[in-house]
Formats: sequence, structure tokens, C-alpha cells
Amino acid sequence: MCGIIGYVGNNNSVPYIIDGLKKLEYRGYDSAGISILQDGQLVTVRAVGKVAELEKAALLTNPKGATGIGHTRWATHGKPSEENSHPHTDCTGDIVVVHNGIIENYLTLRDKLKSLGHQFKSETDTEVIAHLVEENLKHVSGKNDADLLIKAVQKTNAEIAGAFAYGVLWARTPGLLIGVKNQSPMVVGLGENENFLASDVPAFLKHTNKVLFLEDGEMAVLRVDGVTVLDKDGKAKKVKPVKISWDQQTAEKGGYPHFMLKEIYDQPQAIEDTLRTARTDFGKVLGLDTEGLRQLQNIHIIACGTAYHAGLVGKYYIEQFAGIPVSVDLASEYKYRTVPHRVDTLAIAISQSGETADTIGAVKKAKSLGFRTLAICNVLGSTLTRTCDSTFFTHCGPEISVASTKAFTSQITSMYALAIFLGHANGNLSKNVFEKLYTELMALPKAMSEAVKDEYTVRHLTRKIYKADRFIFLGRNVNFPIALEGALKLKEVSYRSAEGFAAGEIKHGPISIIDKGTPVFMLMPHDSLFEKMLSACQECRARGAFVVAITTPDGEKQAKAVSDKVILVPQASEFLQPALNVVPLQFLAYWIAKRLGCDIDQPRNLAKSVTVE
Repeated sequence: MCGIIGYVGNNNSVPYIIDGLKKLEYRGYDSAGISILQDGQLVTVRAVGKVAELEKAALLTNPKGATGIGHTRWATHGKPSEENSHPHTDCTGDIVVVHNGIIENYLTLRDKLKSLGHQFKSETDTEVIAHLVEENLKHVSGKNDADLLIKAVQKTNAEIAGAFAYGVLWARTPGLLIGVKNQSPMVVGLGENENFLASDVPAFLKHTNKVLFLEDGEMAVLRVDGVTVLDKDGKAKKVKPVKISWDQQTAEKGGYPHFMLKEIYDQPQAIEDTLRTARTDFGKVLGLDTEGLRQLQNIHIIACGTAYHAGLVGKYYIEQFAGIPVSVDLASEYKYRTVPHRVDTLAIAISQSGETADTIGAVKKAKSLGFRTLAICNVLGSTLTRTCDSTFFTHCGPEISVASTKAFTSQITSMYALAIFLGHANGNLSKNVFEKLYTELMALPKAMSEAVKDEYTVRHLTRKIYKADRFIFLGRNVNFPIALEGALKLKEVSYRSAEGFAAGEIKHGPISIIDKGTPVFMLMPHDSLFEKMLSACQECRARGAFVVAITTPDGEKQAKAVSDKVILVPQASEFLQPALNVVPLQFLAYWIAKRLGCDIDQPRNLAKSVTVE
């Protein structure tokens, strides 16, 4: 999320920075800004909306200088506004900072800095960095201004916590730009008498294809004539440049041929970023004290498409861990059905974009009935987040492909976190059980990292089955919604007929559509329902189906005996397993669509954000 571009050289930096920001627009953003070092002073221009608006504002101010930095912002702390747009300054206006990521301890640092006399102009966590650098410059010594700034930034890095990358300019050090990386992307472009700092390669690829990829904890010091990389201890280290062979379009996708594939691989980081705020006090998020949480008697989940499937998974979580009855409705239907009026009801709306018209309409109905409303959303400042009483944000970054992947697993993660916190608050879960479940949840990013490694098995399998006319997906209990999601994903991108069913229902009608060779995907981790799924495999195979078993290592031997192909996924707890089980189905949809020559990122007749009813 967000984009950074910085320039040091002998030319006017403004065209480089504006062009770089345009190349980063694919990442998604709601505002943009630049700071240019001109005649010993920093000139900052910011605008809400597109980079084109920033470009117009910059033409009016007409800053010129050979050192500058720019940023496109995807709001996480503070609404989209000119005040909250980057770059942010310190009290003196001589230091500017642009930043991607989240500073987890920014409230504590903000209070400390205020007590020291610092005055803040925005609601963002980023501004804390600028004031910290200002404060730390008072407490370091060095041989020159450049040395002072480097030491002040190092001291700042030791004080902030979270996943972040940021760039710093100081009016007293023209021709010097500092970049820092910690669990958020930051790269350096090496040019001829000019160098670039950016969150992604496309920002400077038209000027140079020689790139330094920074590691976590490293700092890059950019000057006109070269770049020095310092490790976390401040020692200079040699980093070998990488020559990028991508074209501009490929670079925007991080080297992947499609955004969908990139976003499948983004999932470990997307879940980790979402979990950074998972230990939120949900009572505060909902505006309820412990007694208020105990009084919740009903929960309605409303969503569309993939988000609806995340809601179905959430129903299992909340009923299992919090013991609260849950109904899940398609938002387009919720608006028109008779909903019993109960004031002790919470309505949860799930949407990646926060602009889905049906979901917003359903929330308005819920509010008219006196229900408390909670959004699970990826876009701060969206219509849904402004309509709901409160919001839990998924921090999975912009999702460009129409077919949702990382937003879905981030939504599942959010629902799990909400369920166990509700269960703990209302006494359904003991403290020990809650801590165990929370620990398992925090291990999910690592398991997801393993899950995305096995693309090859699915890719190879699709050679055999991609021409099939019909695909069937079966699951039980919490994996039933994953069967629905697998079918939807395949329909969306490959235009093939696909259906998801509860495995126990196969004999009540759907088995009649199985022909010889029909691919049937069984979601069957080695859990309490494994034996039931073995029986379903045998039923389908007896009718000539080509059965693919998606299971965990403990179930491999038995699954092989009743299927034609086994795909292994990492083992997790029974209720977290769905987040891992969906990964091979995402790869399946991608590779079948690719073999069929479909437009994967922009399937026909579909839009990323459906803003009409």
C-alpha cells in the first residue's frame, strides 16, 4: 500500500517524482504529495485525489530543486485529507518524511513528543517519525550535518516499532536522501549522477534498471555520486546491484505475469499486516464495554461475492468461539427480507473496497433497525466505513485483480480474531483457551508462506483437466464455504461452469451431474470430518469422477487410496485450515484461465468494485 519515490541528482527532481508517482498508481491511493529542496528550503505540495491533481497544484507553486521526495497515500491512520497526506514535517519545517506501513507504538511516542513541546498537524502515525528525527538531532553528535542526520535516523529506528519503510530529507543536507526498510518494501535505483529511492521498481525503471534491494533493518544513504547501504548496526556493507529485465508493465506486478498471481503470493504478508492490529480491544472498536459485549445476542453478517464466503466462514468461527447465533445474508437479499427487530444485534458488513452498493444499502437497513454496525474493510475513508459505527481494517494493501484472493484470506483472519475476542469478552472462552487460539492465529502467516510454495503441483495438474466443461468442489463444515469460493474463483476468471456443494449434499441431487472424467475437488484436511470425506471420494469416484483430494500430510496415505490426485497443504488448527485450503483453489483458477487464454486480471463483464445495485 502507498508509494514512495525520491530523487537526488543534477536535474530538477519534480518531473522525475511526478512521473514516478504515476508509475505507482497501480498500488492504490487516496492522496499524494511532494517535497522539493529549493534554495535551502523545503517546498511541499499535497493534494487529495489523483496524482493529476497534485501535478496541477505543483504547476501553480512551480518548485524546482535537484533533491526531492514524493508519496501516494493509502490511508491507515487518519482520513484522506490534505493535512494527512505525505510528506509530513517536523516543528521547524526543515525535515520531511514519507512513510509506508504502520508504526505500532505511535500513540506512546506521540504523547512523549507532545510532552517535550512538539506540535502535531495531522492524525497520522507518520508525523511521529519527523518529530522523532527532529528531537534526536538534538542528542547526537557528528562531524557534519550528513553524519548528524544519519545518526538521528538510526536513533529513530531504534524507537519505532512495526512494519515500515520511510524516506527522510533535511533542508541542511542538499543532495542527500535517506531511506529505511523494515518489513515493508524499499529499493534503490542506481543512475548516472543520479539515484532513486522507491517503494517499488516501476517508479524509476524508465531511468535505470540497476537496483539495490534493501533488507530489513538496512538504511540507504543516497547522494548524487553514489549510494551507501548501512546495516542495523550502522556499518557500511556491500550490496550487489541487480539488473532488472522487466518491462514497465511487468515491473508493476513485481515480476509476476498477472496481478492475481502476485496477490496470491502476497497472502502471507497480507495476513501478517492484518494481524498487527488484531490484538485490538474489540470492545473499543465496537464502542462497547465488557457488559455490552456480553449482551450481544445475535449477529448478522452481510456481504457479496467472495466477501459473502468469508462471512460464511465467520459464522462458524463466531458460533464456535463466542456462542452467539449468526445469520449470513447476501447484501442484495438482506435489504428486501423481513429482519426481526432485536436491539441486541450486531450487523457485520464485509467488503474489500467499501464501495459495494448492495452492502452499503444493507447496512443502512440494519442501522434503521437500531442495530450496531461493524465494517470489515480494506479502504479507510470508504463509504462503508463512514456509514458503519465502527471498522476493523484488513491491512492487505491494494488488490488490483478483479478476482479477490488476499482480501479473502485477510477477511477470514479478521473474522477469526473477532470471534475469539468476542468469546473471551463474553466468557465463552477461558483466558487459557483464548491465548492458545490467539497463538495459533499468529502462526498463520508462516503456514501461509508454506502453502503458496506449491504452485507447481496445481499448475501441472491443470494440463490434464483444463478443457473439462464442468468442475465440482466439495467441503464440509467450515470448509464448505471454501468449496463455494473455489467454484466462484474458477467461474470468475476462466468462464467455466463450476459448482460448490456441501459434501453431505452430493447424494441429494448434485451427484447426477458427475460424468466420466468430471474433476471433483475434495477439501478434506485430516480433521474430525476426514472419514466422511473419504466416503464422498468413493461415491464420486464410483461415478467416474476425476477426484482431487486437498488434504494435510496426516491424511495423504488414505486420500491417495480413494482419489486420482492428492494436493498437500500445511496443517493448521481445524478452524484456521480453510485459509490454507483455499490457496490451491486460487492457483487452480489462475492456471486454468491462463491455459484457456482468458483475461485473468480483468475478466469479462466484471468490475472490481460494484457501485450499482
